[in-house]
Amino acid sequence: MGQPSFMDYDVLIIGGGPAGAIAALELSRGGAKVLVIERTRFPRFHVGESFLPKCLDLIRSLGLEPALRRLPHMVKLGAEFGIGNSLETTRFPFSLGLDGGRNETFNIERAAFDKMLLDSAREAGAEVIEDSSVRSVLRLSDGDVAINVDGRELTGRYLVDASGQAAVVGKHLGTHKVFAHHRKVAYFGHFHNVKRLDGDEEGYPTVAICDEGWFWLIPIDPQRTSIGLVMDADAAKRVGIPAPQMLAWGIARCPLVADRTLNARCPETNHVAADFSYTCRPYAGPGYFLVGDASLFLDPIFSTGICLGMVAAEEAAKLIGKLLREEIRPSAARRRHDRVVRAGSNVFFKFIDYYYQHSFRELFLHGQGPAQVHRAIISVLAGHVFPKLRFGLRWRLKLFDWMVRWHRRRPLVANRERFSLLAQNVEPDCDREAWSAGASFESSCGAEAEVLR
Repeated sequence: MGQPSFMDYDVLIIGGGPAGAIAALELSRGGAKVLVIERTRFPRFHVGESFLPKCLDLIRSLGLEPALRRLPHMVKLGAEFGIGNSLETTRFPFSLGLDGGRNETFNIERAAFDKMLLDSAREAGAEVIEDSSVRSVLRLSDGDVAINVDGRELTGRYLVDASGQAAVVGKHLGTHKVFAHHRKVAYFGHFHNVKRLDGDEEGYPTVAICDEGWFWLIPIDPQRTSIGLVMDADAAKRVGIPAPQMLAWGIARCPLVADRTLNARCPETNHVAADFSYTCRPYAGPGYFLVGDASLFLDPIFSTGICLGMVAAEEAAKLIGKLLREEIRPSAARRRHDRVVRAGSNVFFKFIDYYYQHSFRELFLHGQGPAQVHRAIISVLAGHVFPKLRFGLRWRLKLFDWMVRWHRRRPLVANRERFSLLAQNVEPDCDREAWSAGASFESSCGAEAEVLR
């Protein structure tokens, strides 16, 4: 094949988050010589604390469930959605899904979870260097890749880009394309003593909907809850207050979230992150495979991004293992990886487009539908879309698509009042009072940008 006689590694992996760590773990267990280059040092703060049942399936298949169970976490058996101006919500237990898949998953602090995965990759034999940055991509071809890491050239036979929103390979190749109609900004932090649901629903994440975007409330352990506000970027500009105070501004104007945080201890400021959906297609090419946010980024409404990244990472590792053993042609491996990423992302992108339409929100929150269409939606939102949608889910989603379009003209369910944060009349002093009333612990949030997943 004309490959160089010596390579530093079989596989170079940019990024040590869940996607990169899973790829490293799988490849190392298969005997490959793997290097993970991580620009930060673990543990580190990260959002994206809510996982889909498909993620727990993967953790179990990797033999990591005992390690997961030892970490502080919350059992997640479903999710809760509602319009932000009402305390009434619709709850979706995963047990109502049509596919027969697992109904349980978890919420967890990402710092501890991500470190557990990366440590597992190390234990399997992967070499990991932290506090190191990929300066440039030097070569990309099947069997021969090279990157510049802090001024040093490193070579390998294949490259896995798990660099998150840095999207190292996509930006190098010029394939990084942002969707102009999905330009969002997110404000978030960790809270103590937020009011929760009872019993088996205690771990349900809550999504509170408004015209400008949505809030998340994710219980991540028995004491702490991750809370965030995702807003349309143009709407956020019209607010006119400092970005580190935007979450306080939003909570003061949203009755559902204000009720849940009434007796909570709050951080003094919030993190800020750009939340722009994009793709870097094709998701595989000569010498490289893209996984996680390095391949694409979806609005995190349904916690789908990390699920897609973990599944794609496992698939990429299996394909690269076959390439190293010369059991598959590079072109065939690229096509298979691209299909896996597209299969998951296409259906999720469609749901995200729907989500910002009020007609979809009304039908979705109704929670029921003909021909068990609501159960098909729950299955999709549980992540059971790999390797492709089953026929029983596919035709029901087409039916739901028709229902959304018909509902715009003739109501199929009761209409719901729209809710706008910008339209709420709240005195500025009330914002600070509500925010700081319980702020008795040191803020874990700053104004620096973080990556959403």
